[in-house]
Amino acid sequence: MKQVANPKGSINGIKLQVWATWLVYAVLLDLGDAVAEELALPFDRISLEMVFRGLYHFHHAYSQGLATDPVQYLSAPSNRDLGVVKAVRQKKGQLSPKLDFSPYPVAFYPT
Repeated sequence: MKQVANPKGSINGIKLQVWATWLVYAVLLDLGDAVAEELALPFDRISLEMVFRGLYHFHHAYSQGLATDPVQYLSAPSNRDLGVVKAVRQKKGQLSPKLDFSPYPVAFYPT
């Protein structure tokens, strides 16, 4: 007689993974909000991906005794190269004038 795997066990494993993912995301949101508050910036300017990557660097600094608080570490001016703060981009209306790729472009002569 062939034994069938327990479908309930696999469902519980999937539920556990989804729950753990939401938990990590919630902690990451809270950490990103704390960094934004420390830098006095809006939350939209903080890159959660770079906060997550910055935790790797914080772990190494913590293990060497150089840092104790992840919020202070990620918001320190010396760690700007971690890229936690998103760059300010130009809006679409503020772009430079479009290039004219026509075969005979009209020359612009200021008067």
